[in-house]
Amino acid sequence: MPSPDRDTRAVVAPDPAGPPEHEPTTTADDWAPPVVAAGDPALAGADLATLRARALEVLLAPDLAHVVDLVAWRDGEALHVADAAGHAVLERRDPDAPARVLRGRDPVAHQDPHDDDAYPLAGRRLASLFDDPRAPDLAVVHTGRHSWPERHGHPGEHGSLNAVQSRAPFLLSGPGVRLSGVVPGAARVVDVGPTLAHLAGVGLPALGGLDGRPRTDLAVPGARYVVGLLWDGAPSRDLLRLAADGTLPAVARLLARGGALDGGAVAEFPSVTLVNHTSALTGVGPGRHGVVNNTFWDREARRQVVANDASTWHRAMEWVRPGVRTVFEHVAAARPEARTACVDEPVDGGAGYSTFGLVRDLGAASGADALGDRLPDAATDPHATPEAVAADRGYAWGTSVDALGLEQVLGLHADPATAPDLLWWNTTLTDSGHHAGGPGSALAVASLVDSDRRLGVFLDRLAELGRLDDTVVLLTADHGSQGADPTCTGDWDDALAAAGVPFRDENYGFLYLGPS
Repeated sequence: MPSPDRDTRAVVAPDPAGPPEHEPTTTADDWAPPVVAAGDPALAGADLATLRARALEVLLAPDLAHVVDLVAWRDGEALHVADAAGHAVLERRDPDAPARVLRGRDPVAHQDPHDDDAYPLAGRRLASLFDDPRAPDLAVVHTGRHSWPERHGHPGEHGSLNAVQSRAPFLLSGPGVRLSGVVPGAARVVDVGPTLAHLAGVGLPALGGLDGRPRTDLAVPGARYVVGLLWDGAPSRDLLRLAADGTLPAVARLLARGGALDGGAVAEFPSVTLVNHTSALTGVGPGRHGVVNNTFWDREARRQVVANDASTWHRAMEWVRPGVRTVFEHVAAARPEARTACVDEPVDGGAGYSTFGLVRDLGAASGADALGDRLPDAATDPHATPEAVAADRGYAWGTSVDALGLEQVLGLHADPATAPDLLWWNTTLTDSGHHAGGPGSALAVASLVDSDRRLGVFLDRLAELGRLDDTVVLLTADHGSQGADPTCTGDWDDALAAAGVPFRDENYGFLYLGPS
C-alpha cells in the first residue's frame, strides 16, 4: 500500500523554541505540537477497529520497542495494555483485578510505587483516562530512555505510566501531622486536595465520592493555617535525599516537624502538568475532571485544546467538567468566612485571591503574558543560582515567575486580617530545571536549591509573625522526572505515516485515529 507523501503531514501548531520572554506559571515546554497524517485514502472510511489494528501492527513491532514502552486503549468495558512482549486486558469497572493475559506477559504486572520501572495503580489510572470522551483512541507511552528533541522533547522528561516519572513527593509538616521522618508508604496526587480541604475544616462526608481521599492516617485538623506547596516536576527521591544531606535546609525544617512517604504520591496518567495540577486540586482523575493532557483533541467540538500555554492558563477552569469542585470551593462551601489564596496556579476555581484572577481582570488577549512587566529580573534575584540563570533561558524565566510567587505569598501574610486560611503556592522553577538538565543535573539540583531558599524565606516570615507553629504544610508535585538517553531515538509518527495510517498525534503520544 502506498505511503503518504511527507508533505501530507502537517504540524498544525507552532513549535516554540522555549518559553516566551515572560511566562507567569507552569512551563509551556510540557507540551509538544501535534502531528497530523492524512494516511492512505483507502483507509479514510475504515472503522476504528481496522485503524487501531493497523496502528498496533506498527507501534508494537520490535523495531520500535526501544521507544514505545507500551500502548493502552479502551474497547468497550475492557482496557488493553500491550507492548512488543505481551498483551493484557483489564476490566474497566474493576481495574485493580488481575489482568487477563492474551499474549506473552502482562506489561503492567509490576506495580510497586518504589520501583522506578513499575507501573503503580496502572489499571485505576488508565481507567480514569479512558472514562473521558476526550481520551485518545491509543495512548502511546514513551520508554523512559526515549530522546525526541525534534518533537520538542528535553533532557528530562515525564508523562509515562512508570513510577519514576509518576512519583511526586508527599510531605506533611506541622500541627496534627502523624508522620515522623521518612516512612514506608505511598499516596496519590488525587489525595492532595481532599487532605488539604479536610485540614482546612471540611468535614469528611463532604469529601466522599472523590477518587482521592483525605489522608487522616497521616494528618488531622489542628492548625489555624493550611499551606499547600506544589514544586512542579520535583522528584520525590531527590527531594528527600537532598533534604537529608543538608542541601535543602528548608525542606529539612519541614521534615523535622513532620514526615514524608518514601513512595511519594502517584500521579494520574499521563503524568504531565495540567492533568495533575487539576487532579491535585479537585481530588479526581482526568476521567472525571476532563483535562486529559496538556493538549488534546476535543471530538465533540472538533477542535484542538491547548490547555498548558501562557495564552490559555487563565482559562484552565473552562475545561474542567461541570460539577467538579476545587479544594477552594469545598472550603468555601464548608466555611464561607474562610480566606483562600491560589498563587501562580491555573486551577484556581473558587479561590478568594488568584494570580490568574488578576490575569482575567486584565482582559488582555495575550493571557498570562500580560503580567510580563511585573516579573522580577532573574539576574538580580538574591535567591537564584546565577550560573543556572545565565545558562538556560527557561531557568531564568522560572526564576522570575517564582520570585513573583514569593512576593505574593509574603504579601498575603503581611496583614493578619488578610492572611489566608488556605494558601496554595505553585513553584515552576523545579520543572524548568529538570527539563533543561534532566534529574540529578546541575540545573535540576540548582532549581531545588533555589526553591528551597524561597521556601526558607516564607517559613522565616511565618516564624517572625508567630504563625509557623500554627501552620500545617503539605509539599507535593505533579509528577516526577526521568533522564532521556540521547542515543535512544526513533519516531512512531513517521512509522505510522509510512504505513498509511490516518491519525492525529497530540502531545506526542495521544493518537486520534482517522481523519481529523
